[in-house]
Amino acid sequence: MTTLCFDFGNTRLKCAVFINKDFSEEFVLENDSVAVLEGVLQKYQPHRAILSSVIDHNPDFEELLEQATTFHKLSYDSKLPFTSPVGKPQTIGADRLAMVVAAINLFPHQHNLIIGLGTCITYNFVNKYHQFIGGSISPGMEMRFKSLEYYTAKLPIVEPDWNFPLLGYDTKTNIQSGVIAGMAKEIDGIIDLYKEKFNNFNVHLTGGDIAFFGTLLKNKIFADPTLIYKGLYAISEYNQHTKT
Repeated sequence: MTTLCFDFGNTRLKCAVFINKDFSEEFVLENDSVAVLEGVLQKYQPHRAILSSVIDHNPDFEELLEQATTFHKLSYDSKLPFTSPVGKPQTIGADRLAMVVAAINLFPHQHNLIIGLGTCITYNFVNKYHQFIGGSISPGMEMRFKSLEYYTAKLPIVEPDWNFPLLGYDTKTNIQSGVIAGMAKEIDGIIDLYKEKFNNFNVHLTGGDIAFFGTLLKNKIFADPTLIYKGLYAISEYNQHTKT
């Protein structure tokens, strides 16, 4: 059985293909038009589909998925294997919900801190009682690079490079060092703050910018760029099995 897991973020529209329970591949959609989706459906012939979206996507895209597959749109109203004893839990982003579910599936009845590196950095903590008790949000890597150009008169847009020097020798490398090394120290610092409050928790790192930080962090982490997809697949399966 083929399941398509769509992840519509602020930067890219992505999709993962699962064959039975196994992750098969990931691809990026050009846009959210019906024509693009029709091509995807023709190629993969999916049985099920799930959509996680944090943008105002094309409603016709969703309607076609409902017609062509057993479809589920992820929201806080979805059946989830955790509770959220926080203020306004309905405002939690769909991507964060998926990451939390993936962590629970991997390490049930344990504390888990899930860090998503996308347009924003999200820190998401779910305790051993399967309660998502909150976290924090800060600017992501691309946002930091762009803000330096936007809010200054002479600094340029700089592309990230994992092989940056700590001591920048020109404007480009100064910015790369400041942004990437600064983010690494922020992430390690947040993990250390959680260590002061909780014992024996797992740290998961995921998201599009994961490749830049796996080797820079001093804390032990589980790095998995497909974590959100694994969460989406689990939610799709869980809601399929619990439909009334």
